Amino acid sequence: MMAVETQAQYSTSYMMNEEHQYMTPEDEWDRDLLLDPAWEKQQRKTFTAWCNSHLRKAGTQIENIEDDFRNGLKLMLLLEVISGERLPKPDKGKMRFHKIANVNKALDFICSKGVKLVSIGAEEIVDGNTKMTLGMIWTIILRFAIQDISVEETSAKEGLLLWCQRKTAPYRNVNVQNFHISWKDGLALCALIHRHRPDLIDYSKLKKDDPIGNLNTAFEVAEKYLDIPKMLDAEDIVNTPKPDEKAIMTYVSCFYHAFAGAEQAETAANRICKVLAVNQENEKLMEEYEKLASELLEWIRKTIPWLENRTAEHHMRAMQQKLEDFRDYRRIHKPPRVQEKCQLEINFNTLQTKLRLSNRPAFMPSEGKMVSDIANAWKGLEQVEKGYEEWLLTEIRRLERLDHLAEKFKQKCSLHQSWTSGKEELLSMKDYESASLMEIRALMRKHEAFESDLAAHQDRVEQIAAIAQELNELDYHDASSVNTRCQGICDQWDNLGTLTQKRRDSLERVEKLWETIDQLYLEFAKRAAPFNNWMDGAMEDLQDMFIVHSTEEIHSLITAHDQFKATLPEADKERMATMGIQSEIVKIAQTYGIKLSGVNPYTNLSPQDITNKWETVKHLVPLRDQMLQEEVARQQANERLRRQFAAQANIIGPWIQTKMEEIGHVSVDIAGSLEEQMNSLKQYEQNIINYKCNIDKLEGDHQLSQESLIFDNKHTNYTMEHIRVGWEQLLTTIARTINEVENQILTRDAKGISQEQLNEFRASFNHFDRVMKLKQFIVLGLKRNGMMDPDDFRACLISMGYDLGEVEFARIMTLVDSNNTGVVTFQAFIDFMTRETAETDTADQVMASFKILASDKSYITVDELRRELPPEQAEYCISRMTRYIGADGPAGALDYISFSSALYGESDL
Repeated sequence: MMAVETQAQYSTSYMMNEEHQYMTPEDEWDRDLLLDPAWEKQQRKTFTAWCNSHLRKAGTQIENIEDDFRNGLKLMLLLEVISGERLPKPDKGKMRFHKIANVNKALDFICSKGVKLVSIGAEEIVDGNTKMTLGMIWTIILRFAIQDISVEETSAKEGLLLWCQRKTAPYRNVNVQNFHISWKDGLALCALIHRHRPDLIDYSKLKKDDPIGNLNTAFEVAEKYLDIPKMLDAEDIVNTPKPDEKAIMTYVSCFYHAFAGAEQAETAANRICKVLAVNQENEKLMEEYEKLASELLEWIRKTIPWLENRTAEHHMRAMQQKLEDFRDYRRIHKPPRVQEKCQLEINFNTLQTKLRLSNRPAFMPSEGKMVSDIANAWKGLEQVEKGYEEWLLTEIRRLERLDHLAEKFKQKCSLHQSWTSGKEELLSMKDYESASLMEIRALMRKHEAFESDLAAHQDRVEQIAAIAQELNELDYHDASSVNTRCQGICDQWDNLGTLTQKRRDSLERVEKLWETIDQLYLEFAKRAAPFNNWMDGAMEDLQDMFIVHSTEEIHSLITAHDQFKATLPEADKERMATMGIQSEIVKIAQTYGIKLSGVNPYTNLSPQDITNKWETVKHLVPLRDQMLQEEVARQQANERLRRQFAAQANIIGPWIQTKMEEIGHVSVDIAGSLEEQMNSLKQYEQNIINYKCNIDKLEGDHQLSQESLIFDNKHTNYTMEHIRVGWEQLLTTIARTINEVENQILTRDAKGISQEQLNEFRASFNHFDRVMKLKQFIVLGLKRNGMMDPDDFRACLISMGYDLGEVEFARIMTLVDSNNTGVVTFQAFIDFMTRETAETDTADQVMASFKILASDKSYITVDELRRELPPEQAEYCISRMTRYIGADGPAGALDYISFSSALYGESDL
């Protein structure tokens, strides 16, 4: 079957135009020669056995060669078996014209294969003409069993003879010169068997003077172990002076096909093992990529909801704990994932390089697990991460502001409620109804003083309302209690205003009845009330809380405090003047013997109150000085932290940029070999790793700044986020550049590219890469190393001798830029320059190898795979091949054709 399938590869036109020399004498069928009884007997036996060796594959055989082919049915079946092609449907009738029609279909098929039939007609075959039938069978044997034998540019009969001579040359007493008398002693046949299967015959025990024993030994061994039926009789060959050449050639050709197939099977098995080993390794890398990508995407998927959680806390300590958790995420949890992402890209590039080198289709990860998908997911993570950090800092500022406002609100409310305590009851009193004139006058003046005091407290009430409104706008967690308290104060204030107006109306109504007034008490009350309000305001300001973020702000507060202290001498004069009125009252009373009640009828303020508050103000001034100086020290410490962070950041930032540029220069340098480039890049990588301690120190300074609530730094343009991103990009760039050089070394070694060729490719690429970078710098200010746009790539190919049309260039661009990025990398350029000339296995070659193992069948069995392949590769094929669906295959047969195509991505397995 193997030989028959091989014949189908030749075209009919070739056979018709080129007639081989061996066909010339055979086409002229010698009618008289076949009348030799001995030769005819040998031919009948040999041709019958040869036909049955093929017909038994279809489950039938012939007994009489001239009778069993008369109806043409078995003749057509024989041709179908040995050619592997379908003949026209035979006529089912038993009439003579039906038989002639069937034989003609067979003869037409033979002629269609380029065979010239001379003097052989369908009628002679139907009539059972022995010599015509034998001539026709010999023609078939020549065409399908001998014609395509080729050994060292010789073919057919000469090729078969040369093959026999080569195989039997080392054996004694064997000298093959022809296909008749050279085979009479049987040693040549035994030598052929021993050369390929030494375990079947002990050649040293054979004797030249025992031809019949030698021939029978060869016939029996060939039939039993090589599946070559016995086609000749030893006695006929020995007793015939010149055995029939056609019979011998027919029989010997069976040995050629049997042994040639074994050699091809071994070669095919080795090829399959090699292909399967590469495929298994690639599948392992694919599985590792899928696993690593899934784990990284799962981590991102779980991390993003945590970063997207914007649930605000009510207390500063809880928010600071969230900030500390975020720092742990940045320092501990994220860096290993950055390394995994970098390693994932390296594994993906290495796998794609190996697939290209083994002529496999590019690896397409599962949906959602492409490198671009992972990059997009990572980008989304960093965006959410940045937003989360900004939210944390904003919330901390908000809570700081809220704590300050809440404390200030409580303080002002306490002061106000302390002032208003008892005022409603006092305003509701009707003491003027039983008071004397002096008392009424005193009550009137006292009420005027109260109104003055009430107006002075209007600002405080407005401040309380303003603070409450701001607390609501900032979403203060206890806003309800603040609103309740503020509403109570406002309601109380409105009630005070109403009560004050009613009492004034009452006093004015009775004031006409009373005329005497104590001018001194009144003057004291008028001067004491504003001075008391000033002292209340001063005490409130001296105890007021403040929050600043810079030395300028604290110096502004110190300036305001200094201005306040400058007003103290003038205030002391006012105090002494007010106390002088009281002294004058006491002097007059002592002078004129007036008994004083000890209470000023116009005010509740006593001289002792003025004195006590003045002492309080004097005590609060140095305390305020101390608080301001402490804040100056704290702001100066913050400024030192800013300068310390800026000094390091201004060094590290340019260092990272410089290293990025140096790595780019090394990746395009063609002065040394790839190994030298690799060593240089490894040194850069080690230097970068050694520099990590500076990044960690800067992280420590950044943490101190955040713990001190420092959120800006005018001394540097670099933030910690800039440094982190730059550092991560530097690590990724050096790792990716090392991986690209490793892939170039792998490509060079796998494709046999010399260092000079790589330098030539790099020089051409760099020339046009510089052109691209110049254009980018002029137009966009960009810097991209190791890439060309399509126009520069076309110019580069033309400079290297390529004649490119639009269609051909479009095909090349699909190879070097499969993702439509608009640029061509140096790795893609190297792959393209080596792909066209590389010798790699193809799906057709693997399919042909399996076909040999399957003995030319269109399917293969499990037993054949386990017999021909090593156990691991055999089980690999069995587990991945689909069931054969053809009608001619046994149960359990496997489809190796679709399997071979699937190995190279030509169809789905």
